[in-house]
Amino acid sequence: MFAHEIGAQLPHVHEKPLIDWYHATHPGLYLSLKEQGKEVVPLNLQLDQKQRILLISGPNAGGKSVCLKTVGINQYMMQCGVLPMLYNNSHMGMFRSIFIDIGDQQSIEDDLSTYSSHLQNMKMFLNRGAGETLVLIDEFGGGTEPQIGGAIAQAILKRLNEKKIFGVITTHYQNLKQFADDTPGIINGAMLYDRQHMRPLFQLSVGYPGSSFAIEIARKIGLPQDVIEHASEIVGSDYINMDKYLLDIVRDRKYWENKRHEIHVKEKKLDAILEQYNARLENIASEQKQIIKQAKSEAREILAKSNAEIERTIKEIREMQAEKEKTKEVRRHLDEFKQRLESEGTEPNKQIEKLRPKHTPRRKESKPVAPAKSERPLEPGDNVVMKGATTVGTIISIDEKYAIVAFGNLKTRVETSRLERTIKKADKAPTLAMSKESNNEIRARQLNFKPDIDVRGMRADEAIQAVTYFIDDAIQFQQARVRILHGTGTGILKTVIRQYLNTVNGVKSYRDEHVQFGGAGITIVDLE
Repeated sequence: MFAHEIGAQLPHVHEKPLIDWYHATHPGLYLSLKEQGKEVVPLNLQLDQKQRILLISGPNAGGKSVCLKTVGINQYMMQCGVLPMLYNNSHMGMFRSIFIDIGDQQSIEDDLSTYSSHLQNMKMFLNRGAGETLVLIDEFGGGTEPQIGGAIAQAILKRLNEKKIFGVITTHYQNLKQFADDTPGIINGAMLYDRQHMRPLFQLSVGYPGSSFAIEIARKIGLPQDVIEHASEIVGSDYINMDKYLLDIVRDRKYWENKRHEIHVKEKKLDAILEQYNARLENIASEQKQIIKQAKSEAREILAKSNAEIERTIKEIREMQAEKEKTKEVRRHLDEFKQRLESEGTEPNKQIEKLRPKHTPRRKESKPVAPAKSERPLEPGDNVVMKGATTVGTIISIDEKYAIVAFGNLKTRVETSRLERTIKKADKAPTLAMSKESNNEIRARQLNFKPDIDVRGMRADEAIQAVTYFIDDAIQFQQARVRILHGTGTGILKTVIRQYLNTVNGVKSYRDEHVQFGGAGITIVDLE
């Protein structure tokens, strides 16, 4: 009866530890919100031997503890023989032990403070935990001085991971987020937050850490601005920037999820339109065949009539022995008949024209085409463009695989397979008088040079041109390292930019930025 009331279902059950859940819901929260006419945001979660421990971070009141309790109660219900509240395509494994550290277990009788009670639990988890143990820890490392508390929490987390223990852990500590990102077996998770409306979404997103949104929440509550600014100065720009990067990741992820949904909707509309278009084309083709068939039938009738008329006319001329007046009259009748046939013969063509699709051009008479000349190989002096770009350059020299190409005043080494010959003229390089810059201008450019460039939203050729000038300046001003922000997206910008970097002699190496500062959406370039 209880299972029917909460909509519980029987998942696939496994003997070994496994969590592969879809639409998991806390039954107590479900019943409570049901009375209020509200709905619960479900949880999707996957933990296996490769990713055993989920470290959840995010703002307060964002749903971290609810996620943890949802995991605990559904796992415990299943192991007690009660149907859990999740979809039946989920997979649930068995755990020999489930250890829980939630809330405050301080005790006056046992002389235990809040932090001491947490440490007592951690000691028991480490001593008794094994590969078939599930630990659920809320506010990991809290209750004491943050720096040492975070360090002890990281050491405990490392030992839990070494013992192959499964777990769901919530925290606010930055060092634990970074440790989870760098350690196999542990994965970050974030509770999503709507920055625009300043409200939690209660959705778990696995794969990256969450922000505490402490500054935003303090500003929403109404703390004085000078207090907020002073707090920001105390923690330093590195912490604020790290939190900012996490917020940007959440924003970008939400943006691309919306874009993906919009594209999916548009693709469905395009498929429906294409299906209608193909059906119309088939109908037009069928009608055209029918009209052509009818036109041919009418043409045969007309031809039969004309042949009979011609034979009758010849017969009359012969019978009248070629009298001039009679002959002229007969010829006039023949001409009138011919004109009538010509006017009637155009009718089928007019009907075909009415049914011809307006977007389909009429066929022109084919002209003989000269045989194509074999494509000659690229040579110095040829005007070329890079595939996918529009800027025209001139080949200066070439070997088997690479060519030196001048794009205006810029020379670069490019693979010949990426070049295409073009009839367009290359942009003229600036004259010597125009290209010379004064020392003051160069100095001003150097002072204003920033080691970061943002090319998100640009087309590939625009991004390559911007990065070319940027890397050129960086090499000229002897920069050791620069950053190119191209975003993740479909990966096209990242690919073409790195292909270009492979051709630059002054580039020593490049790599993804650290995940806390942008990850695969930023390329770090080390210059010689």
